[in-house]
Amino acid sequence: MTAQTAPDRASSRKPLEGLLVVTLEQAVAAPYCSSRLADAGARVIKIERPEGDFARGYDAAVHGLSSYFVWLNRGKQSLVADIKAADDAALLHRMLEKADVFIQNLAPGAAARAGFGSEELRRRYPRLVTVDISGYGTGNAYANMKAYDLLVQAESGLAAITGHPAGPGRVGVSACDIACGMSAYAAVLEALIARSITGEGRRLEVSLFDGMADWMNVPLLYFEGTGKAPKRVGLAHPSICPYGAFETADNALVLFSIQNEREWQKFCATVMQEPELPKQPGYESNNARVANREAVDGRVAAVFRQLTRAEVAARLDAAGTAYGFVNEVADLVNHPALRRIEVGTPGGMASIVAPPAIHDGVTSPSFGPVPAIGEHTAAIRAEFGVAQPA
Repeated sequence: MTAQTAPDRASSRKPLEGLLVVTLEQAVAAPYCSSRLADAGARVIKIERPEGDFARGYDAAVHGLSSYFVWLNRGKQSLVADIKAADDAALLHRMLEKADVFIQNLAPGAAARAGFGSEELRRRYPRLVTVDISGYGTGNAYANMKAYDLLVQAESGLAAITGHPAGPGRVGVSACDIACGMSAYAAVLEALIARSITGEGRRLEVSLFDGMADWMNVPLLYFEGTGKAPKRVGLAHPSICPYGAFETADNALVLFSIQNEREWQKFCATVMQEPELPKQPGYESNNARVANREAVDGRVAAVFRQLTRAEVAARLDAAGTAYGFVNEVADLVNHPALRRIEVGTPGGMASIVAPPAIHDGVTSPSFGPVPAIGEHTAAIRAEFGVAQPA
């Protein structure tokens, strides 16, 4: 063995290899969390009903499977089981005896009624990290309400600050689910680190509402400090001006951002070609420009409408102004910064977006396939000593 071989072999090992994660999950938030654990090398056993996680049927865009399911279930094993049946409940307990993490996002109280409440599991399995994912948490008037992403976007105030001035809008991706799943993943990693020191697991609770409420800190604090909620301004910023999208002569939408007065002065001199503009009333500071937004934006728009996309980009580059183009989803397909990976599915290979973090320069990591419903049922039952029901 050469001196270089051992580090190479060590670096190829994923950080959570050897850990067992058992999930009673569906939809998006919990599968997001467990998918990241699977990406990091953990073995994730996903328990499904005979008809499967209902997210399998959200659409049929990827070889007959839904885009949601393909995105969030790579590298997992699928076990079909009914935890209300005695034999399957016994199977789950055998698995939990060896598991490191248990995740569930069933309806409020459903896991406890089936004998798998987190408090009881933590008593039986002290090293186990349990994760309860819910819509609104516990101990409040909303605790028993069903919660889906758009409902929480509305309840948290996110929809009220999103969209056009004419009315509230939905964030176009499952922002509340993702915020919850990301928070749960981080909490699991913290709990595993703590367990490596204390030997004890931890009971974690994460809700969709709490995940998005955390993201809503800035508008909430702004409202409490000023008495005014941020206005819906479409592709603009409620408290910075100019910061928005403007149309060019060839119908492109260019979005740019001014962050300070130095940038504004360079923008005026190079892009607007009006170096004296920052000295005029209504243009001399960000607060003044926000109060004078209609005139400021109108002046910028008039210049942009005289220039092509390429000409605007050249001036913005010369001024050092941060900018981007308002792309369609079709434009994302060929975006120069987009990284993708190939993942197997029951219907064939699928090209999906690569995870954001790059480890040791590996930009296209390899992950396991998306499982068919119950693909691993027989093997898992045999492994944990519980026979397949007749």
